[in-house]
Amino acid sequence: MMKRLMAVALACAAIVVLGVLALSGPGASSSGSGEVTLTRQADGSMILADLKSEAPVLDVYEDFDCPVCKDMHAKVDATIRKMAAERKVKVVFHTVTIFRDEPMRSNSVRAAAASRCVPEENWLAFRDEVYAMQPAPHGVASGFTVEELTRAARKAGASVDECVTSQSYAKAHLTETAKIPLEGTPTVVLDGQILGNEAFDPAALERLITGGVGVRV
Repeated sequence: MMKRLMAVALACAAIVVLGVLALSGPGASSSGSGEVTLTRQADGSMILADLKSEAPVLDVYEDFDCPVCKDMHAKVDATIRKMAAERKVKVVFHTVTIFRDEPMRSNSVRAAAASRCVPEENWLAFRDEVYAMQPAPHGVASGFTVEELTRAARKAGASVDECVTSQSYAKAHLTETAKIPLEGTPTVVLDGQILGNEAFDPAALERLITGGVGVRV
C-alpha cells in the first residue's frame, strides 16, 4: 500500500512539473497585463490565459473518449472559461489517451490527433463538438471516425480535412501522452494540488481558484 501511495505521489509531482513547464515558455511573464488568448504549445497542450498575469494555474488532463471527462466538461467548462477570460486563472488543457483497450484507445487517439489539426481560434468549439458526439455506449462503441471529426472541425469553423484524415499527429500525441504519469482521467491540478469532487462543482471550483485550498499530495 505504501509503495502505491508513493507511486501516486511521485506521479502527481511529475504532473505538476509538466504543468509548470507548459507556462514557462516564450511570452510568459510575471508582471503586467496582456490579452487572454488560446495558445498551442509544442507538446500539443492548449493554454487559455493572459500569460503575463500572476493568476493560479489550472491543468486539465482529459481524454475525449472518457465519459467522466465529458461529464466534467458539461458541468464546469463554462465556469473555467469564464474565469480564464476574467484573468482569474490560467488554464492548460492536456488532451491525453488513457485507455489501452479497444475500441476506446483508437477512438481517443483519432480525436486527439484531429484536435491538433484545428487552429487555436477554432479549438474550443471543436472540443465542444467532440464531447457532444462521444461514442456510446462506452467500451463498446467505435466512433470518432475521421469523417465525423472532419465534419466537427468544419462545424467549429476549421477546414482541415486532409490533416484529420491522415491522422498525421497520432504518433506525436501518443509520444507526449506516454510522458504523463496519469492514474486516470479527468485529472485536474490547481497550482500543484490535485482536486477531487470539487472539480465537478462550478461553485466549489471557483472558490478554490479565488483563494481556497485543494487536496495536497
